[in-house]
Amino acid sequence: MISEEQFQKELNLIIANAIREDVGDGDHSSLACIPKDAKGKAKLLVKDNGIIAGVDFAQKVFAYVDKDLQVETFINDGEKVKFGDEVFHVVGSSQSILKAERLVLNAMQRMSAIATKTNYFVSLLEGTNTKILDTRKTTPGLRAAEKWAVKIGGGENHRFALYDMIMLKDNHIDFAGGITKAIEKTKTYLESNNKDLKIIVEARDINEVKEILKSTGVYRILLDNFNFEMTKEAVALIGNTCLTESSGNINENTIRQYAECGVNYISSGALTHSVYNMDLSLKAI
Repeated sequence: MISEEQFQKELNLIIANAIREDVGDGDHSSLACIPKDAKGKAKLLVKDNGIIAGVDFAQKVFAYVDKDLQVETFINDGEKVKFGDEVFHVVGSSQSILKAERLVLNAMQRMSAIATKTNYFVSLLEGTNTKILDTRKTTPGLRAAEKWAVKIGGGENHRFALYDMIMLKDNHIDFAGGITKAIEKTKTYLESNNKDLKIIVEARDINEVKEILKSTGVYRILLDNFNFEMTKEAVALIGNTCLTESSGNINENTIRQYAECGVNYISSGALTHSVYNMDLSLKAI
């Protein structure tokens, strides 16, 4: 993953761009009927059940819009919530609260859905040594927030983007002329450019696993669309040579069985691309 400093920069970019997109040259609805000096108070109301996420993100949004807005938090990121819970109160300029409202809700509804689904997948892995990973299958422009939500839900982050880890997938391998050539070219590239990046290589079958194992310097082997028996065989072959990851159409009905095959990680794009937003609202008090 990227550094904490870069991660915070990504979050700041999300907030700045979202406010630009939503507010433009002004929130004319509020400007038209609410005095500039009017003060107000609102509550974040939960209308669903699950894991709340985005509380800290919301505080960043409020601070960006108006540093004088005050937030009193009652429920923190990662805690279970139910219908009727109040997560926080925000007090200050009524115009500022309304300006921040949609971004806060959009982000928290999606982040909470991701955290809730991740937490469910984590519960399915309880008692195994396997950890759940997200992927790059995120909403364009919202990756930092969505990957943050995965962490809040108890999962772990895969690479953040194309630049912070090497991942040799089927197309890379085919374009490079095969697995061994792809790995050797990658190691030469990293050395020539003085880059210290971990290398993950995708395998499509047992023969490809065997070929990967002939090369050194591979951090993790991704077992793509392997069935249970193939996964067990691959894990036995790999042993402690490197880490293992299962991926490809793994869902809540099969995730436990893949974990019991002994893989270190299971990655799932569904954590971020197949969720239904948690129902939340920001109501004036």
